[in-house]
Amino acid sequence: MEGDRRTSPPTQGLLPDSHLILWTLCSVLLPVFITLWCSLQRSRRQLHRRDIFRKSKHGWRDTDLFSHPTYCCVCAQHILQGAFCDCCGLRVDEGCLKKADKRFQCKEIMLKNDNRAADAMPHHWIRGNVPLCSYCVVCKQQCGNQPKLCDYRCIWCQKTVHDECMKSSLKNEKCDFGEFKNLIIPPGYLTSINQMRKDKKTDYESLASKFGKQWSPLIVLANSRSGTNMGEGLLGEFRILLNPVQVFDVTKTPPIKALQLCTLLPYYSVRVLVCGGDGTVGWVLDAVDEMKIKGQEKYIPQVAVLPLGTGNDLSNTLGWGTGYAGEIPVAQVLRNVMEADGIKLDRWKVQVTNKGYYNLRKPKEFTMNNYFSIGPDALMALNFHAHREKAPSLFSSRILNKAVYLFYGTKDCLVQECKDLNKKIELELDGERLELPNLEGIIVLNIGYWGGGCRLWEGMGDETYPLARHDDGLLEVVGVYGSFHCAQIQVKLANPFRIGQAHTVRLILKCSMMPMQVDGEPWAQGPCTVTITHKTHALMLYFSGEPSDEDTSSASDQEDLKEAE
Repeated sequence: MEGDRRTSPPTQGLLPDSHLILWTLCSVLLPVFITLWCSLQRSRRQLHRRDIFRKSKHGWRDTDLFSHPTYCCVCAQHILQGAFCDCCGLRVDEGCLKKADKRFQCKEIMLKNDNRAADAMPHHWIRGNVPLCSYCVVCKQQCGNQPKLCDYRCIWCQKTVHDECMKSSLKNEKCDFGEFKNLIIPPGYLTSINQMRKDKKTDYESLASKFGKQWSPLIVLANSRSGTNMGEGLLGEFRILLNPVQVFDVTKTPPIKALQLCTLLPYYSVRVLVCGGDGTVGWVLDAVDEMKIKGQEKYIPQVAVLPLGTGNDLSNTLGWGTGYAGEIPVAQVLRNVMEADGIKLDRWKVQVTNKGYYNLRKPKEFTMNNYFSIGPDALMALNFHAHREKAPSLFSSRILNKAVYLFYGTKDCLVQECKDLNKKIELELDGERLELPNLEGIIVLNIGYWGGGCRLWEGMGDETYPLARHDDGLLEVVGVYGSFHCAQIQVKLANPFRIGQAHTVRLILKCSMMPMQVDGEPWAQGPCTVTITHKTHALMLYFSGEPSDEDTSSASDQEDLKEAE
């Protein structure tokens, strides 16, 4: 009996321990199960939402937070997150997606009624969420200033009107496509083109004459991967202001396919806006050259640039700035395109022939718009390119990219991998061989800017040099003494060594491997012969911007002189 009494207390002590273990398991497993259940429900909602997006005619995109006070177009409730159409601008709650898809029609790329005239189309009104600082076309008072779903906006001409000012006459009024009518391709025009193609007619000029001589349709080609991934948002903003059929993402639709839209438009009238870096611009210009090969010279467009890359030297040369970060609205960008003037840009063929008697490979050919270089700046570009290929997500910031360039430039100042370049190469300008000083790099320029905004040829000295032009058929050739010299040039503390100007440049690399680049595309090259010759011209758009005080005063002085004469 005493033995049984001694064993009973330990048996009773196991019960509290088992309860403690049970409650511990519940406290650990319950949050896990709740998290798994929530993630499962979230994935189901995402699959459901994606299914709606895929079947819908709207260009739905979801967002976790709207940038300004927003109301659902279906239930009229205030919403913080939901979905919006990047073509017509509809904004809805997640639960109202299906209703919105059935109730509201998106922008018509082509009119369904073939009997309507090509330029006749009523307004397409959508209620609520009008842009800030918009004004009613009837009473001229501000719209959208009430905390509710109110007022209307036409998704084509962007006009806004109050609820109480909306009249039956406005609902049936013909839409004139607003401020950007000379850039928009009307749906009725594409409908008429489609009918003419069915009838095997190609007289598009007579059809385009209805829109006047000022009509210069715009095609937007945006690279959604350029810069800080701003291209995706810009695509939506351009679709809202223009016809969605004239806005392309070049990562999904190659430029050569997108530019075939030019063949349906009037001769010599199309303008193209390239949203991306200098590499994207070169890609589009290569597609334009393919149009020339196909015999489509009459449809060659003029090209403008919205810079989204890191360097953007070509866009800076053409007056479009060193980089776009959303500081001006997209509507102003379109106004700048309409005001821009047409100019020519030289394009050059860079042929690289490897040395060796048994080399059976064809020479490599590149097309150059900006510059060719051999030496420290090409080495920095090569190192940057190699690390960006390994981890592209780390190089999405323009500031970070420039910091990485600075790091590699500082490293090369200590290592000097490209020293004694003058002993390794021979340089000929228009067939004349030149003696070179102790250089580490040679840069052959077609445009005025280099290295992210530096005027390399003119420099900062008092000596007068002819301005570098991009349409004179001449190349400017300069030399640098190293990475530290490049840094001094960029901060205007030194000048490059000016070698000369030429129509043809020939460079012979006699020994060793050297880094080279063409328009920011670097590679390591062994002994070879590099020949740079003129290839063709590209039609570009130059934006001069607002005239400065000096320009205004000089223009007034010239007018006074003319009056005096």
